[in-house]
Amino acid sequence: MAATGASWKTLLDGKTAVVTGGASGIGRATAIALARQGAETVVADTRTDPRGGGEPTHELIEQETESSATHVDCDMTDPAQVTAAVETAAEDDGLDVFVNNAGIVHPEDYDLDPEGVDRIVAVNMKGYFYGARAAATAMDNGSIVNVASVEALAGNGMRPLYGATRAAVRQLTFSLADRFAPAIRVNSVLPGLVDTQMTRSDVPLVDDNGGADALEGATPLSRPARPEEIARPILFLASDLASYVTGADLLVDGGLTRTE
Repeated sequence: MAATGASWKTLLDGKTAVVTGGASGIGRATAIALARQGAETVVADTRTDPRGGGEPTHELIEQETESSATHVDCDMTDPAQVTAAVETAAEDDGLDVFVNNAGIVHPEDYDLDPEGVDRIVAVNMKGYFYGARAAATAMDNGSIVNVASVEALAGNGMRPLYGATRAAVRQLTFSLADRFAPAIRVNSVLPGLVDTQMTRSDVPLVDDNGGADALEGATPLSRPARPEEIARPILFLASDLASYVTGADLLVDGGLTRTE
């Protein structure tokens, strides 16, 4: 589809997409957003049910959109499982969009034991490499979007390891954009604080009322993002509206990093 004159209702008609970590949070919102714009979507995740309950993402897509969706069990630390997810999506007409979103975070990762350290590095860094490499083999033309974090830029003393892996994703984006050009575009989205089940329970950074007192004063928009507000920029980068964008970081943080 040409970028000029592209319809906002059919940005991804005829396209096939994979969203890793698509069961919950940003990944779930992204998979739904892509499907609403016409993409046939594979939801790749180690879990089927979303955190906090609700319909599995692929079932919700088939109920609420005209697109088809499939769930594939996928641990991003296992290259064979990553390849299998890509092959499921690409078996008919190839792959057009790959969203590297699966990630893990620990509230205080400085004192993690070696197993915990290895797990964060394996998911947040190696998994993104495996995902992009597998996706590229199935694309003639396409878009890879890596979901990183503003902590790749600013860092966080509570989570130095997490910030380092997010910074690695930025560097991976720049390098792969160069390697895969001109056929495949590679970009990254850097969210700030997002109101997801993970940031409410695993970290936690967001309270039960959707507030984050410690960061609200530093964020010009004065609130966490909703997952849908991260999904829309990902959709932009995935679509032909961003046909001349590659090797770019897109900050989606409510202005947080501009105030530091």
